[in-house]
Amino acid sequence: MRPSSLVALLGFLILIVATFCPLLRPFHLFNMNVYKLNQPYGMVLLLVGVIGILCTVLNQVKVTKIAAYAAVILVALLFVAAVFKVKTTFSFVPFKGVSGFLAKQIAFKWGWYVLFAGALLSLAGALSTKKPLNIQPVNQ
Repeated sequence: MRPSSLVALLGFLILIVATFCPLLRPFHLFNMNVYKLNQPYGMVLLLVGVIGILCTVLNQVKVTKIAAYAAVILVALLFVAAVFKVKTTFSFVPFKGVSGFLAKQIAFKWGWYVLFAGALLSLAGALSTKKPLNIQPVNQ
């Protein structure tokens, strides 16, 4: 394996591990990972990571790039959805000060850094991977 393929492989492995890291901590009571936020979405992220690992090992450059792009898009979409969910969770409370205070009690945790690092690392490795050249020997 080339070093760029190893970077992509490491990125996909970090992406899979990051799905189990804490992402949100509501009211400082418990941690929520991707599967507690949205289980089907977590399974899709896990599937993208597994497809990326398999395609990196099997040297499928195009599919690895697609999986890396999909991972970055899915992680960014999950982050935007989490921010909107935190902002609108307490919108039913008629007092804006109280709903703002309650929304601030939901803390974003360090798992977001790991999730983005895995997705961006896999993208960097996939983009730097070039298709191997088949050099034919010259008969003399």
